[in-house]
Amino acid sequence: MAGSKEIRIKIKSVQNTRKITKAMEMVAASKMRKAQERMRAARPYGEKIRKVASHLAQAHAEYKHPFLVTRENIKNVGVVLVTSDKGLCGGLNSNLLRHMVNSMKQWELEGAKIRAVALGNKGLGFLNRISVPVVAHAVQLGDMPHLERLIGPLKVLLDQYVAGEVDAVYLAYNRFVNTMKQQTVVERILPLPQEKIGDETRQEAAAWDYLYEPDPQSVIDELLMRYVEALVYQAVAENIASEQSARMVAMKAASDNAGTVISELQLIYNKSRQAAITKELSEIVGGAAAV
Repeated sequence: MAGSKEIRIKIKSVQNTRKITKAMEMVAASKMRKAQERMRAARPYGEKIRKVASHLAQAHAEYKHPFLVTRENIKNVGVVLVTSDKGLCGGLNSNLLRHMVNSMKQWELEGAKIRAVALGNKGLGFLNRISVPVVAHAVQLGDMPHLERLIGPLKVLLDQYVAGEVDAVYLAYNRFVNTMKQQTVVERILPLPQEKIGDETRQEAAAWDYLYEPDPQSVIDELLMRYVEALVYQAVAENIASEQSARMVAMKAASDNAGTVISELQLIYNKSRQAAITKELSEIVGGAAAV
C-alpha cells in the first residue's frame, strides 16, 4: 500500500484536475448556447437556398451551370472536411474521421482519387497523416464562423471543379441534433444532388421556370455560388455547436470521474492512516507489556 504522503499528493493532483475540467465545462456550456443560437439562425436560410437551387435544377434555362451537370465518370473527388481546432470534446472528431475513412475507401474502390479542403486543425492533421492532398485549409476558426475566412479555401476547390479537375464535391461535418447527440454527415453538394429535391418539387418539375434579369448566366452563377457558401457556412456553424455540446458533456463526465477517484483515494488514505495508528498502538502496548 502506498504511503500517506503519496496518497495525499495524488488526491491533490486529482482535485486540481477536477477544478480545470469543471471550469472547462462551464465555459463550454456558455459558448454552447451562443453557438446553438447562431446555428439555428442559419438553418432557415440554408434550407431555403437548397429549395431554390433544387427548383433551379429543374428549370429549363438556356444556360446550364457546371454545378448542375452530373458527370458520367467520377475520377476525382473533392472533400470539404469540417472539424474542430481543439480536442477534449469526446469522440466528436474521431467519429467523423472514421465515417470519412469509410467513405474514402468506397471512393477508392470505385477508382476515384481524393483531394480535400480542411476547415479545422484536427481535420488538417488527419489528412496529412493519411497522405491525402490538401489543396487549401483554414484553421483557428474560433467560436464564431466568418464567411470571408471560408470563401478562400472553398474557392480553390470550386475552381478545380469548374475546370474539370474534380468531378464531385462532398461535405463532411457533425450535424447538431441535441446536446447529447451529434450526427456525422458526409453528403454530396456538387453536382447539385437530385435526391435533395422533395416529392412535391418532383411532381411540379415541369412548372419550374424563371425569367432572368439581367441574364441567366449572371443570376445562376451568383445564386449557385451563394448556395455552396451557405451550405459550408451552415456546416461550420453546426460543427461548432456540436463541438461545444460534446465538450461540455465530456468535461462533466471527467469531473464526475475525478470525484469518484478522489473518494476512492480518500478511502485508501484513511485505511493507510488507520493501519499506521494501529501499528503504533501495538508497538506501545508491546513495549509496556515487556516492561
